[in-house]
Amino acid sequence: MLVKRENLRDLIRSIHNEGKTVVATNGCFDILHVGHIRYLEKTKSFGDYLIVLLNSDKSVRSIKGETRPINSESDRAEILSALRCVDYVVLFDEDSPRNLLDEMKPDVYTKGADYTMETLPEADIMKKNNIRVEFIDFVEGKSTTSLIEKINKE
Repeated sequence: MLVKRENLRDLIRSIHNEGKTVVATNGCFDILHVGHIRYLEKTKSFGDYLIVLLNSDKSVRSIKGETRPINSESDRAEILSALRCVDYVVLFDEDSPRNLLDEMKPDVYTKGADYTMETLPEADIMKKNNIRVEFIDFVEGKSTTSLIEKINKE
């Protein structure tokens, strides 16, 4: 379910009042593939509710270039929301979810294993808010970029 950013704090307060935990991750999730699915399922295993912080179209263009995203933010949000492991999706316009993570203060935050606490851009936010960080291995050879390259070759 797509949630507006301004309603996120109330949602998390409600979840915490139930005695449940919130796990968050972020990404573009432009062309969904098995690597994304396994990553999101593993992320969900760290908490009761999974909130995906989804880069808006503006944010994706800023990070990936003018040819991206392939799928619009509304399509990407709807697809993510349809996954049983994803409870909520929140769009953000910035290049990094730092401010959003500082606002929402999830119990757990996941990132790909290509990061460490030393290289994680949000590490200071995690430490400041006592947010547990879990790093998840990628599925070898599965990425949106490799899919786009494969499509372009054919």
